[in-house]
Amino acid sequence: MGELCGETDENILLKLELKRLGSRSKHFKNVLGYMSPEFKTTSRFLWLAEYLEKWEKDDNAELIIIKRIPVLRWSIECIGFAITSTPYKKTQVALVHGISMGGGASLMVPLKFSVVTEKTVFSTPEASIGFHTDCGFSYMLSHLPGHLGEYLALTGARLNGKELVASGLATHFVPSEKMPELEKHLISLNSGDENSVKSAIEEFSMDIQIDGESVLNKQSTIDECFSKDSVEEIIKSFEAEASKEGNGWIGSVLKGLKRSSPTGLKITLRSIREGRNQTLPECLKKEFRLTMNILRTTISGDVYEGIRALTIDKDNAPKWDPPTLDKVNNEKVDLVFEPFKEDLELHIPEKECRWDGKHENSAYATLKVTDGPK
Repeated sequence: MGELCGETDENILLKLELKRLGSRSKHFKNVLGYMSPEFKTTSRFLWLAEYLEKWEKDDNAELIIIKRIPVLRWSIECIGFAITSTPYKKTQVALVHGISMGGGASLMVPLKFSVVTEKTVFSTPEASIGFHTDCGFSYMLSHLPGHLGEYLALTGARLNGKELVASGLATHFVPSEKMPELEKHLISLNSGDENSVKSAIEEFSMDIQIDGESVLNKQSTIDECFSKDSVEEIIKSFEAEASKEGNGWIGSVLKGLKRSSPTGLKITLRSIREGRNQTLPECLKKEFRLTMNILRTTISGDVYEGIRALTIDKDNAPKWDPPTLDKVNNEKVDLVFEPFKEDLELHIPEKECRWDGKHENSAYATLKVTDGPK
């Protein structure tokens, strides 16, 4: 079994342990010391991808467990991981007990089995800092029921463990106190057989019931507002719904939406909408273009201003450029979606993955698609 663990404190320590199935007495350990600033970015996921590829070719490694998922900083890392993990031949299990935000969730959602707890928190908050929903999430979110994907991408709203299972973004819910026992049980299987792994997880998992106030119970309101053609129309519709009785939950969400980067919001909405009619490889290629153009400040430097205001100076007072939605030139937005020359495009294998984009095919989701958006 291959196991990846990441502890995200001030000095991140990554440990890697490869246990050869069928020979419990042999343990091969390679412990990396504290990572340098350079290793915390691109090198980290090149390293993860390298070992995943090694394990995929290793006949003695049958089961990969990923836990303590880190928050990823740049989508270049995540795209690399998404390319590696989605068509992966070995059985993978994500044990997600804590925060799984942005690109970090790319280590959870696409896997065959993703186990969450009551302490799991998921979010895709990239638009708020002038970035875009990346790492394959323009595909995964766009295929959720109704317009839930637009809502999550634009607002950065959080989902808990039960909501993740209900929406099909995770496969099993296990109470946190049972997670250590589940992990030991998975290791003791000495097998990567999918049916065996599934049965093992289901011994510890429980049926979920989302809370009455869950955003997943607000689907009709979300669909009414987030089906609009533009960000401006979405906000206007959301404002109208906020004044109605029983919609007090909208106020704080709307406030956050209005604070977000106008450019980031427009790019993100278009990306999600396009994702509904694209394959996962097509979405990854598109996201690569967006990432490169945004980091190059092709039309705006908002991503750097967002990082400054929210994570460096922490003054929470970003000065967006342009400052309002009506000042964002749609023709300029077109520029960041333009294909590169063929030799500069992202080249990825077109293989199947667990997330085939058909939410109704999930064996675990409780939300159902009726008449999906076009």
